[in-house]
Amino acid sequence: MSRRWPLFGFVLAVLWIFVRGVELTPVRLAEEFVIGLAVGFPIAFAIRRFYARETQLDRTVRVAPYAALYIAAFLYELLTANVDVARRVLSPSMPINPEVVEVPLRVETGLAVTTIANSITLTPGTLTMDYDDDTNTLYVHSIDATDPETVLEPIRRWEDYALVIFDEARKPGDPVPEREVERGD
Repeated sequence: MSRRWPLFGFVLAVLWIFVRGVELTPVRLAEEFVIGLAVGFPIAFAIRRFYARETQLDRTVRVAPYAALYIAAFLYELLTANVDVARRVLSPSMPINPEVVEVPLRVETGLAVTTIANSITLTPGTLTMDYDDDTNTLYVHSIDATDPETVLEPIRRWEDYALVIFDEARKPGDPVPEREVERGD
């Protein structure tokens, strides 16, 4: 059992102050901190079994730049996709070519697949429709799939970072593995 839950409860209480955006007076800060402790300690205690038994500092240091790159790449795609969708909506002819694009993945862990699928769905103009566990493939609906490579490019970039972040067997730049699908004829 982890004995670090009080520290996490304290951290949650500090985060509570930032989330609440309170007035910067000592009395208001103290009041919100006490409320944060009342909320944070029970949560930290309830989830104490999910804490890692030990922290791998070397792994954290190795993964942090890739996590920052993933977030930066995602934010860039989010911004450009918002502008693109707004342009399409405001255009008189509304140039769209909707299509479902098959995206075979290199990442295999559930958390990595979910992270990429959510990133796709959060980006305007794209939506993760389905995931085929047998072939490790996402099916992505795009507002404009005239060139499917333009849909795949940001996903491959995110996937390169996710391979490192989630300690996957494959490495960035590795090709997508060929998968055989059983057909019931």
